[in-house]
Amino acid sequence: MREDPTRSDSSVAVECYAGYKGEQGPQRFLFAERWLEIEEVLKMWREPAADFFRVRASDKRLYVLKRGVGVGSSEWSIKSVDWSERTGFST
Repeated sequence: MREDPTRSDSSVAVECYAGYKGEQGPQRFLFAERWLEIEEVLKMWREPAADFFRVRASDKRLYVLKRGVGVGSSEWSIKSVDWSERTGFST
């Protein structure tokens, strides 16, 4: 059974660029079996257990990506998808 990629907190593969501090912001991610390039990071914020990135992807949708921080918790997940951005409908 395939995991539903639209479910909140779905695990996702993310490629990052490496800055002077090592792994930093996301460049692209695998969603619904295809790679999406990140066109723009709109917002970044940090919480005690995770870093969050609100991004616009190459499909013109907005996503919130979450990266766990700390020992053994660097897994990426998708927190939300804004389906209205691409379709032009507001929610």
